[in-house]
Amino acid sequence: MGTIDVEIAVVGGGPAGLTAALALSAAGAEVALVAPPAPPADHRTTALFAGSVEVLRAVGGWDRVADRAAPLKTMRLVDGTRRLVRAPEIAFHASELGLDAFGWNVANAALTEGLAAAVAADGRIRRVEATMDRLDLAGPRPELVTADDRTVTARLVVGADGRGSKVREAAGIAVKTWSYPQTALVLNLDHTAPHFDTSTEFHTETGPFTLVPLAARRSALVCIEKPAVAEALNALSDDALAADLERRAHSMLGRFTVASPRQLWPMAGLSAEALARGPVVLVAETCHAFPPIGAQGLNLGIRDIAALAEIVRRARTGGGLPAETIGERYAAARRSDVWTRTTGVDLLNRSLLTDFLPVQVGRAVLLQLARDVGPLRKLMMREGLSPRLLRST
Repeated sequence: MGTIDVEIAVVGGGPAGLTAALALSAAGAEVALVAPPAPPADHRTTALFAGSVEVLRAVGGWDRVADRAAPLKTMRLVDGTRRLVRAPEIAFHASELGLDAFGWNVANAALTEGLAAAVAADGRIRRVEATMDRLDLAGPRPELVTADDRTVTARLVVGADGRGSKVREAAGIAVKTWSYPQTALVLNLDHTAPHFDTSTEFHTETGPFTLVPLAARRSALVCIEKPAVAEALNALSDDALAADLERRAHSMLGRFTVASPRQLWPMAGLSAEALARGPVVLVAETCHAFPPIGAQGLNLGIRDIAALAEIVRRARTGGGLPAETIGERYAAARRSDVWTRTTGVDLLNRSLLTDFLPVQVGRAVLLQLARDVGPLRKLMMREGLSPRLLRST
């Protein structure tokens, strides 16, 4: 088979890889997207903040997804612990920032399907539907070889192939990984009461219990529990599981009915020691991963992609830059946001698990201030949606 030669090769066929290919093409680059034709079934949903939606709209992906997304107009946090010191309930409203919605919730399968259709319609993207077998960085240009013996050469390689990234391994970038004594039970629920476009996150001693609105009277659930408890919940009949989950939600949305298959996801974290090395850059879960708290995961990855695409656009209009320089600029632009989000989510999750009283008091005080102090409240909402670092680049 002949060699495919492009400016940028993106490895990974999930939402991050598809978005990266679209964004880099929109920046003017000729792109090869190297990934198998279809990812495994994923019944999870993703809450995309307004900034992420704007990125997807700008690269031609959102119009293929929008009619299957539900708006998030209110985000409510509820302390569901039974501890001595409890945080107050707090609700953030998009209207406080002059927005119609903080973002939109969409099924991962629908998101992937819509973005894949946008990629297929983009004339600057070559879709190589195969798994990357190896990446050779010893020559003058990176060379990717697929499992079916196709070769792709590029100036720059973007690793968007997830936690077990072969691109990251080939670049020699080490990772720090850790696990939590938690497993997430994920499914969709129908309910008899309306959700009013409100996402509700109960903070419990074992982790968050989160209901995120979908269309009509349906919500996506992420219930984080001790592994044995999550397994026991998953073993229940649909009726028994719905009753248990309704109790945990304090019947806030009326009676529950299980509306989808269930999945269990062990909770773990990952942080790469570098965001780029040589002609390789890493985005999304290839370089950072953490529990699903505050809808930060893919939104952080899309900010990676937006920053990289802007650096590539500027490099191309300025006569070009070496791939190594692009990587250095990307790492410098993203380091602070990635570290802040990864550390913040990790600390918040651990604060739920600890019985150490000063930590509980500190968390309660912070949320009390966020509820009652207007400027702090708006700052937290703005920073959660679009960090100052990104707005200034």
